[in-house]
Amino acid sequence: MNLSRLDLNLVVALRALLEERNVTRAGERIGLSQPAMSAALSRLRRHFDDALLVRTGNAYELTPLGVALRDRSATACDLLERVFSSQADFDPAAETREFTLLASDYAAAVFGTALARAVHEEAPGIRLDFQHPPPSVVENAAALLSTADGLLMPHGVIDGFPAVDLYQDRWLCMIADDHPEVGDALTLDQLARLPWAVYQRPYDAPAARQLSMLGISPRVEVSVQTFQLLPHMIEGTRRIAMIQERLARRAVRAAAVRVLPCPFEAVPVQAALWWHPVHAQDAAHIWLRQKAAEVGAALMGRGQDETVPAVQGAGPTPDRD
Repeated sequence: MNLSRLDLNLVVALRALLEERNVTRAGERIGLSQPAMSAALSRLRRHFDDALLVRTGNAYELTPLGVALRDRSATACDLLERVFSSQADFDPAAETREFTLLASDYAAAVFGTALARAVHEEAPGIRLDFQHPPPSVVENAAALLSTADGLLMPHGVIDGFPAVDLYQDRWLCMIADDHPEVGDALTLDQLARLPWAVYQRPYDAPAARQLSMLGISPRVEVSVQTFQLLPHMIEGTRRIAMIQERLARRAVRAAAVRVLPCPFEAVPVQAALWWHPVHAQDAAHIWLRQKAAEVGAALMGRGQDETVPAVQGAGPTPDRD
């Protein structure tokens, strides 16, 4: 297709029509009259050789192609908006802008809070919007990244997009501080025998997959959608959970739990900020990435001096070369 012959206004009209499923409401949404919107629908039908919207009783329904185009048109509009909002220059002290970052509650608590403090000091007009990534992040990474400014995600989950490394973390095992069966160390047998509380979204907990490589299938009693709920699901029970060391520092102060080294070599978490290539030359986004890298480096520096209360036999957080 020759994009130079395509009226990009039709992309906006297509999104409005497919989301509103009503010509009048779609026109009101984007500021077009009902006749102009009807004309846009006719042009779109000719282009796709498909009705897109068909009347069923007193309402309109989407054709199968219309259903497929609904999400694609939304992604295209978001991407176009980000392309044309790119800046050649950026003054963080004077600019106003909102950045949307997709992050688990762990990443937002450990890294997002530090980034927000740094941004607050340097760029008072900048807003950060942290949102939880949907379960489809792995299958639809490109579409998801086109609608956000970045994704805070460990390596090993997605690939093929630019990223900057932020900090490293390691996995620990968490139990109740009065666990009746566990002393100063855990064994593989206990991991297989005792009940578990787990983070529900496996794409963000790659260490859990390592258990299957050891022939261990955790007996899950509780699953949650936030890492920060895990300590409360462990407190006062016989359960085990795996939790990142940097989050464990907060957990042992909020619940009656303790953490122990994993009885196997768990691959550490290498956190990174991923972004869509459309942001590559945007001055504001370049500033955000540089600020994120600075905050990550500061976290790594502080990590050498912090220890987790109640952890037995744990060394310092591993550093990068």
